[in-house]
Amino acid sequence: MRCDQTPAWAQLLSSAEAFAGFDLRQAFAQDAGRAAYFSQEAPGVFADLSKNHWDANVQTQLLDLLDQTGVLAQRDRMFQGQAINNTEDRAVMHWLLRHPEDGATFWPSSMRTALKDVHLTLNAMLAFAEQVRSNSQITDVVNIGIGGSDLGPQMAVLAMQAYAQTGKRFHFISNVDGHELDAVLRGLKAHSTMFLVASKTFTTLETMTNALSAKRWFEAQGGTDVSAHFAALTTNVEAAAKFGIETCFGFWDWVGGRYSLWSAIGLPLAMATGSENFRAFLAGGHAMDQHFQSADAPQNLPIRLGLLDVWYRNFLNYTSRCLAPYHSALKRFPAYLQQLEMESNGKQVDRAGQRLHFGTAPVLWGEPGTNGQHAFFQMLHQGSDVVPLEFVAVKNAVHPLPDHQALLLSNALAQAQALMLGQTDAGGHKNFPGNRPSSFIVLEDLTPFNLGALIALQEHRVFVSGAVWGINSFDQWGVELGKVLAKDIHARLISGNAQGLDASTAQLLKRLR
Repeated sequence: MRCDQTPAWAQLLSSAEAFAGFDLRQAFAQDAGRAAYFSQEAPGVFADLSKNHWDANVQTQLLDLLDQTGVLAQRDRMFQGQAINNTEDRAVMHWLLRHPEDGATFWPSSMRTALKDVHLTLNAMLAFAEQVRSNSQITDVVNIGIGGSDLGPQMAVLAMQAYAQTGKRFHFISNVDGHELDAVLRGLKAHSTMFLVASKTFTTLETMTNALSAKRWFEAQGGTDVSAHFAALTTNVEAAAKFGIETCFGFWDWVGGRYSLWSAIGLPLAMATGSENFRAFLAGGHAMDQHFQSADAPQNLPIRLGLLDVWYRNFLNYTSRCLAPYHSALKRFPAYLQQLEMESNGKQVDRAGQRLHFGTAPVLWGEPGTNGQHAFFQMLHQGSDVVPLEFVAVKNAVHPLPDHQALLLSNALAQAQALMLGQTDAGGHKNFPGNRPSSFIVLEDLTPFNLGALIALQEHRVFVSGAVWGINSFDQWGVELGKVLAKDIHARLISGNAQGLDASTAQLLKRLR
């Protein structure tokens, strides 16, 4: 049953009307157990969801919605390897990439074979990573990709900088704007650089344009052995060979780009941190998979977060969510989650292609704290729109500098408190309405295991909200139209032919030639 046709949806609409007068300050004053009720442990993370605009009754109704929309059955089909990506007739098995090699014996033979293939590729990839790590001649690794082939590994390598090998620098090129690649190449030497070309099909326009330019630079700088300095993360071995690449690590059509960090796309992370740490990263993701599969819904963190997202988007009409990681190494985490959530759930039709009459993915945005406090937090505290804020804090620091960590964590706690409590000022300018919602996620340490768990948590959260809405969270047709039109415009930009274009595009084409 589609979510907006369920009894629970109607009940939630009524609850939303009653929530017009809800106040967090009163909720805490009236319920001494609120913080404990809306908090829980999960593998690698602790979450306090008590400063959100909901109560036990709303959560019960959301759990009814979960049941009435068949989300748990959809989850089980995903973990059974069924083709839940119905528009592309594909299974969704990125979770298999982080599953231990000793898979369940009761799995069908096709699943056991897939798991065996995963670990053969993983072992080969990690062996290559160790080979590069031990090669002191290689000082720079340049990952050339875009979308999931860039955002994931870039975010993770930065997040795991405390575990990174010294003596090697990692660079990430994604933009087809040549200024980005040129700026990186200026500081490199051909004989000490390893290029990773990340494109599943080895045809992605931006990636292959950058890869070809990198190859030309390499040869112009005196590089002669392309095969020793270029590797490909692709399934198109033939095209890679024509490029001059012999070392290839592939992945499967059941791995979507925004879920591909766990695959060969994670090679930069393996090179930066080593095999043991990469396996710990996978283990963290797998631990969260197990939690998502086995924990009862009322104490299942991905389910609670996904249902909270639905409640905010469809019933309280909060159209965006802000993310503030209070750890500088997580500075690319918001950008990574933007793709994960908005590319997955930014859909206007259901799985059957029928138009939806309710909102889906919120706009996700953010920056690290404390930087954001001196930028957009003004709007969060006093703006006319209510924007739920999600804090991510790491308890323990790895740097030796005194005072910094206590000050950082104090800021995070104080901001969450200030958003809720507010401040009264008769003059108005210093009046803070308070009652602004926030979630608080805590990691004891920023380790490979905990990072893996945190990422898998977000993946499953997005799955839950998408399954409630009845959409296919695993295709991305909206990415394709611009690519198709760009090919036509590119030819016109070279030739100057504006025939058949709309007046605006024709005018701009003429000006930009």
